[in-house]
Amino acid sequence: MNLSTKLYILLSFPLFFLSCNDDATSYSLQISNSDNSLKLGESLTATIKNPKEKVIDSVTYTLNGKSIASHKNNNPLSVALTNNKLGEHTLIATVYSEAKATDVSANFKLFNNKPPESYSFEIINTYPHDANAFTQGLEFYNGNLYESTGRNGQSTIRKVNLETGEVLQSSDLDIDYFGEGITALNDKLYQLTWQGKKGFVYDINTFEQLDSFSYNASKEGWGLCNDGSKLYKSDGTSKIWILNAETLAEEDYIQTVSHKTISKKLNELEWVNGKIYANNWQIDLISIINPKNGAIEGLVDFRSLRKQVSSATKEDVLNGIAYNKETGKLYVTGKNWDKLFEVKIIKK
Repeated sequence: MNLSTKLYILLSFPLFFLSCNDDATSYSLQISNSDNSLKLGESLTATIKNPKEKVIDSVTYTLNGKSIASHKNNNPLSVALTNNKLGEHTLIATVYSEAKATDVSANFKLFNNKPPESYSFEIINTYPHDANAFTQGLEFYNGNLYESTGRNGQSTIRKVNLETGEVLQSSDLDIDYFGEGITALNDKLYQLTWQGKKGFVYDINTFEQLDSFSYNASKEGWGLCNDGSKLYKSDGTSKIWILNAETLAEEDYIQTVSHKTISKKLNELEWVNGKIYANNWQIDLISIINPKNGAIEGLVDFRSLRKQVSSATKEDVLNGIAYNKETGKLYVTGKNWDKLFEVKIIKK
C-alpha cells in the first residue's frame, strides 16, 4: 500500500464517522405539551423537527413496544390516550428518508385525569397481635390467617389464630433472607425476600418449601397479592410487576400514578374486590389502585390508628392488609403492633 492510499483511508474514515453522526442528529421529536406531561383522555401530539430540511418519506410511531401510527411525509402525530397505562413513557419515531431509517425519541408522563377519592375508617373489632412480629405480609386463605415477618434472623411464615393472636404454625427463613410480602393461591403460599433477589413457594398446609424464583427485572421484594390467576409484586419503585402464577416470570408492569404524582415505596399489597390496596411505607396511608392502568383511585387515611397501639416506634409503621373474601371483612396491622384491627372503609 503506497503513501497516497494510506492518506486517503485515514482522511476518509473521519468523514464517514461524521456522516453517521449527521444522520443520527438530523431529526428530533417534540411533544407539544411544554412540560411533556398529559392527563388520561388527552391527546398526545408530536412533530418531527427537521432543521436540515431533508425529504422525509414516512414516519412510524411506537409507544410501549406497539405501533400507534404511520404517516406519509412528516404529518404531525395526534393520538388520544384513553385506555393507556399511566406513568413514564417513551415515544419512539422512526423516520424514513433517503433509504435510511433513523430513530428519535421523547419522554412524557401520563397522569390520571382525576384526583383520588379520600377515605377514613371505622374500627369494627380489635384483636391481639404478636408485638414481636415485624409484619411484612398478611393474608387470608380458606378462612385461615397467614403472616410473613421480616428482619434477618427473625423472618418467618406463620399461621395465626385471628381471635387470640396465637401462632399456630411457623417456619423460619434462612438467616441470609429478610422476609417480605406473601400471597396464597392454589394451595401454595408465595413469599418475597427484600434484597435477596429471590422468592419462595411453600405448600400452604405443611409449609414445606416447594420452589424458589428469581426477580428478573424488578429491583427488590416488597409487597405481593394475586387476582386469582396472576401475582402482583411491588419492589419499592413506582412499578407493580405482574407475574405469571405458574412460571413466576415478570410479564408486565403498571406504574402507580395519581392526577399529579408518580408514587413509590408501596409496601404490602392486597387484592380487594378488583382493586389493589397498598400500604404507603412510612406514611400510614393505603392507596386503592386500578390494576389495569395503575391509577391511584383512592387514599385511606390510617394515621390516627397508631394511637390505638401500645408502643409503636417510628419504624413500626402500618404494614399488613388482609381481606377475607368469604366474610367481606378487612383487617390491618403494623410492624411490631400489639393489635390487629378489623376496619370498615368510609368515604369522606
